[in-house]
Order: sequence, then C-alpha cells, then structure tokens
Amino acid sequence: MNEISSITESQLVSEMPASPDELIAQLASIGRAAQRECAAMDSASRAAALQGAATHMRKGAKDILAANAKDVEAARANGLSSAMIDRLTLDEGRLESVASAVEAVAVLPDPVGEVIDEAVRPNGLKLSRVRVPIGTIGIIYESRPNVTADAAALCVRAGNAAILRGGSEAVHSNRAILSAFAAGLEEGGVPAGLVQLVPTQDRAVVGAMLTASGMIDMIVPRGGKSLVARVQADARVPVLAHLDGVNHTYVHSMADPAMAREIAVNAKMRRTGICGAMETLLIDAQFADAAGLVARLIEAGVELRGDGRAQALDDRIAEVSDDDWGTEYLDAILSVAIVDGIESALAHISKYSSAHTDAIITDDLAAAEQFLTCVDSAIVMHNASSQFADGGEFGLGAEIGIATGRLHARGPVALEGLTTYKWLVRGSGQVRP
Repeated sequence: MNEISSITESQLVSEMPASPDELIAQLASIGRAAQRECAAMDSASRAAALQGAATHMRKGAKDILAANAKDVEAARANGLSSAMIDRLTLDEGRLESVASAVEAVAVLPDPVGEVIDEAVRPNGLKLSRVRVPIGTIGIIYESRPNVTADAAALCVRAGNAAILRGGSEAVHSNRAILSAFAAGLEEGGVPAGLVQLVPTQDRAVVGAMLTASGMIDMIVPRGGKSLVARVQADARVPVLAHLDGVNHTYVHSMADPAMAREIAVNAKMRRTGICGAMETLLIDAQFADAAGLVARLIEAGVELRGDGRAQALDDRIAEVSDDDWGTEYLDAILSVAIVDGIESALAHISKYSSAHTDAIITDDLAAAEQFLTCVDSAIVMHNASSQFADGGEFGLGAEIGIATGRLHARGPVALEGLTTYKWLVRGSGQVRP
C-alpha cells in the first residue's frame, strides 16, 4: 500500500490493517460510532461546528495552498490536461469560495427530524414519518479538491458519517483540507471520526468500498465516465450517481428566435465541461430562424455535427454519426437534428437522452406542458438554459452530485437527498386482533 497521510491521528486508523477490506471495515466502524455520538447533538451545534470548520480552513489557507501547489506541480509533470489542472488548482479566491460554501451549508435548514406526514388510524395509533440520516456514505471522487469540503459539510449537516476517497492527483490538497476541516469539527464537539479520508491511494480500496454492504450505506461517485461506470458495475452498495449528461434542447416551432439563440449559446458554451451542458440541439422543422440559430452557434465557436436537413442550413455543419447522438462531448461540439414537431422531438429524447437534463424553448404553453410531462429526465426545463442544472442554482446549497436514477433522489442531491425516513408509531396499549 501507499504511504499514509500524516495529518492527524484522529483522522486515521492507528495502524494500517492488512487488507483493503479490513481497512474499510475499520473506517466504517469508526464512522458508525461517531454517527451515533453525533445523533445526540442538536442541529445548532452541528451548524456551529461547520462554521468552525470553515474558519479553520481559512486559518490553514497557507498550508492548504502549499499542499495544492505540490499536486499541481505533479499534475503538470505527469502531463495532465489543462482542463484537469484547472479543476485541481486552488488559489486564495477559490479556497475562500470553498470555505464560504461550507458556511452556506451550515445555515441551510436541517432536514433531520422533519416530520414528513402524520396520521391517526381508526384504532388510535398515531403514525408519523420522520427524516433521519442515511448512515455512512462513501464518496469516491477525482481531481476536484473542493469536493472534500463540500461532501464533508453536506454529510455532517445531514447527520451522516462520510468516508472520502479522493483521487491521487489531489492527495496533498485533500489531506490538508480535511485536516483543517476536522480540527473545526472537533473544536465544535463533533467527533472527528464522522468524516474520514481513506489514508491510502491503493486502488484496491475503491473495490473494498464498493462491496462493503452492511458497513457503507450508500456510495456517491463524483468523476468521469470511467469512474462512474466502474462504480455502477461493481457496487454491492446502493449508488447515487449519473453516468452521462447527454442533454437536449428542443427549439419548438413557437420559440422566440432571440431567446432561442441566447439560451442555446449559453447552454453549450457557458461551461462546456460540466454535466449540465447541452450536447444535442433539436430544431423544429417549422421554426422560422433555424439558419440564424445555427449561424449564431458557429459564431460562438461551436463545432456543429448535423443530419442532412441540418447540414442544408449551413455548409459549415459537418455530418453527424450515429454515435454522436449518444455522446457527452464536454467540449465545444454539438449534435444538431431537424425534427418534425414535438412528438418527433420526444421520440429522439426518449431514445438518446441520459435522463439528466432536457429543455424546450417555446412560447406555446400547451407544448411546454406536454414536454414537461412526457420527458422522463431528472430535470426538465422550459425556456431556460440547461446550465442551471446545479444544486446552488436550485437553492439547495452545495450538492453532492446529480442523480439520474428513479429511486430515492433525482436531480441535484443536497441535504434532503442524504436522508431517509423512519416510521414512528405511538400507541396507548393497542394489540392487533
């Protein structure tokens, strides 16, 4: 195994177990014990501890940025892409944003203990469903060191234990961030074992996390397609994730041309590398400004790949391949198709969408409602850019990820998505006949 971190004894097991399975079992045991202790704390105390964690991150900024510089230097030496290095890099402004995000989570309404609904049965039994933490959550992520603080803050606020396994490219940054974060938690009375960073970069540990049924209650992968695909294929623990963001924008025949141009350019080009970026544009055959729309995208620097009718709009549009329709480009590339009405658009989306985010642009409210009803994606939009697919934009604070499955949580997953519920039954001596 790789050499373990030397951050603080409270964040690491005292001796490295002999195998990855044993290590994860030990971390999970520590996390569960810490979570039981945390359950006795009130919401205000956990919130105050998170405020303290943000304060300690600011106090430790020099050490965190020095650790990050080591990771960035190694990334350059290893030939990582400029986009990967940008995601990895911290500076004073970015670190302040990370600390501020932790503070923002601290002041969010606490979902734990919320009564979802209540009822009284004819026999007098009083029933209520109450939100409770999920338990121990494993987060497996890659190059973004801010995930260390974001995920830790969300788990703590929702009363969960967290086992974090960051990517090797951010190892020094992750350790420094969690060292400061945990110091703030401990000062606020939260047991440090509530948030743990896996103390080795041995890849076998990921496999051990994925098969830790009964010890880890949920896995959240944050990273590229290969990571998420592996997690979804190998996990024996419930997974909250999305694999692709193959997002569509359908420009209906009744779309306002100026609005369509502005939304399309923003949906593709604001940030091409995020999961909410538009990857396919569907243009209704009856939309009056199709040529102007594609010309505006090309002027904005987008490479267009279209079907025959789309190519007829502009000779700068390349021929699309069958594989393009299901591709998450994460780049300034866009597939374009001309469709014959809303039913054709719905059929295309049903076939190729990854159920992440799909949008319609139209002034026809009936068409909008049909689209919103019939598209079975986690996020469905009307007259808005798909780049709004983000927990912060939804008013949820930091998100732990976007889920595209149909169970438990969908779309941006924040505090509520990190809880489940239990039934409370209050009786007065009832027995069942």
